[in-house]
Amino acid sequence: MNGHLEAEEQQDQRPDQELTGSWGHGPRSTLVRAKAMAPPPPPLAASTPLLHGEFGSYPARGPRFALTLTSQALHIQRLRPSDSAAYFCIYTYPRGRRGARRRATRTFRADGAATYEENRAEAQRWATALTCLLRGLPLPGDGEITPDLLPRPPRLLLLVNPFGGRGLAWQWCKNHVLPMISEAGLSFNLIQTERQNHARELVQGLSLSEWDGIVTVSGDGLLHEVLNGLLDRPDWEEAVKMPVGILPCGSGNALAGAVNQHGGFEPALGLDLLLNCSLLLCRGGGHPLDLLSVTLASGSRCFSFLSVAWGFVSDVDIQSERFRALGSARFTLGTVLGLATLHTYRGRLSYLPATVEPASPTPAHSLPRAKSELTLTPDPAPPMAHSPLHRSVSDLPLPLPQPALASPGSPEPLPILSLNGGGPELAGDWGGAGDAPLSPDPLLSSPPGSPKAALHSPVSEGAPVIPPSSGLPLPTPDARVGASTCGPPDHLLPPLGTPLPPDWVTLEGDFVLMLAISPSHLGADLVAAPHARFDDGLVHLCWVRSGISRAALLRLFLAMERGSHFSLGCPQLGYAAARAFRLEPLTPRGVLTVDGEQVEYGPLQAQMHPGIGTLLTGPPGCPGREP
Repeated sequence: MNGHLEAEEQQDQRPDQELTGSWGHGPRSTLVRAKAMAPPPPPLAASTPLLHGEFGSYPARGPRFALTLTSQALHIQRLRPSDSAAYFCIYTYPRGRRGARRRATRTFRADGAATYEENRAEAQRWATALTCLLRGLPLPGDGEITPDLLPRPPRLLLLVNPFGGRGLAWQWCKNHVLPMISEAGLSFNLIQTERQNHARELVQGLSLSEWDGIVTVSGDGLLHEVLNGLLDRPDWEEAVKMPVGILPCGSGNALAGAVNQHGGFEPALGLDLLLNCSLLLCRGGGHPLDLLSVTLASGSRCFSFLSVAWGFVSDVDIQSERFRALGSARFTLGTVLGLATLHTYRGRLSYLPATVEPASPTPAHSLPRAKSELTLTPDPAPPMAHSPLHRSVSDLPLPLPQPALASPGSPEPLPILSLNGGGPELAGDWGGAGDAPLSPDPLLSSPPGSPKAALHSPVSEGAPVIPPSSGLPLPTPDARVGASTCGPPDHLLPPLGTPLPPDWVTLEGDFVLMLAISPSHLGADLVAAPHARFDDGLVHLCWVRSGISRAALLRLFLAMERGSHFSLGCPQLGYAAARAFRLEPLTPRGVLTVDGEQVEYGPLQAQMHPGIGTLLTGPPGCPGREP
């Protein structure tokens, strides 16, 4: 053939009818004339094959083709050679030369058998065995390794704050989180939150039987909403058992830092921390989580998984909100500014000491690990219809569109009002040349407005007065911290404002900060309570009294990055492990935060409820050996 078709004209003895038609298009179309005695058959549809066959190519070593001829086109399809092999793929996230994790894949071809079915079974055996080992599932000693060994993939509800982490939360979720959990075979739905308390409202009306876990892709604030929403349901006793997880995409990622340490990873920030926590989530496994019930001055109650802060820590947290665009660097800038304008706050701290004290926090270089582990292997649930809210995107190709709803620091002793049992104060040599204590110094002769006077000025007595033009938020409750009317009763707490039982310890004086923390981390890179565990049933109280210099306070926070601040021997630093506490600020103005969110200022009290929640942590790691 020379690029066109040739046809021979057909003639008949009886020219009763003449039909004219053409094949193809353009000047090379072939004209066919025919004469027939009877009416012609109905015309063929344009897609009806006229001829079909398989052909080799020239030269002979080229590929084979399938040709299909219709009335209007010649379809040519390249045929793949016959292959009975099967394949399985392994996804890894090793560290590169610069320490960052990068996704790597290795695909293996199972071709040792003669048939595809046998090769596919072999590939499935290897994939199943690897998955069981990664998720801590037992393998049969002599039995057959089949996919039936694997439980039903857990169904996760992902809640994403698209504005978290300098606005990178959705981009990181789309580019890193969703591909990883899809490759791990997890089933998920995704919803983007649109406003404050949106996550709380969602979980309050959620059909919990449809889900095996709720995972927030944001900072600590979104998980605070989720937990308080679960505990504000009429069925809170069952709802609080819903496993929750966190994938850090915010500026404050304290709980994720504790999860990262529990999993055996080196300290990490940013995208590396997100990848570490995502890997742990994919491997499966949960851990009991203590929750702190906090009763505020108005009588409203909320639940905390992280911390209650007053003084320097809460000042930095709230006043650095205006630098949120800097991400986690806002806390560094806020700390510098807070040191420059350091204040003391007079108050009263009372606590119920723990029956069994935890290991001393002084040798804080090696951190003890959690001793128990719960494996998240939910029982198979019958398939059910999901409401329109839960439109799955787990099977859609990535990248995904942006949906609104998708299945995407005085050396003097602190005055003590009543002391029934010792409050452990850490003492020792502290400070050195050039460490001026933060207390009124009559020897300062520099003018008040000079830089030197500003550097060595004493701590202001009382809370900072925030001018209206400063742009800082006034000390009013944050809308994100809502009151909870349900949840477990606080049997250790008398009504706020009434006398405390005699077995409580009470301290009164001037404080630079007071921190009540549940897990080990105050930030992704700040280990405030290195000996704390998710389920130790304790609230760890740390305070810094007045008289500490700015340089000494800065050294405390620098040492906190390694969890070694208790070994510095700072006499102003105090610590106690408690089951409940009451904080009564005696300074008229200040800032109180719960899990980093501002609450109403005034007296509050709190009780620890051990292990009532479940945190998706992944398997525990081995100290000194990164998984």
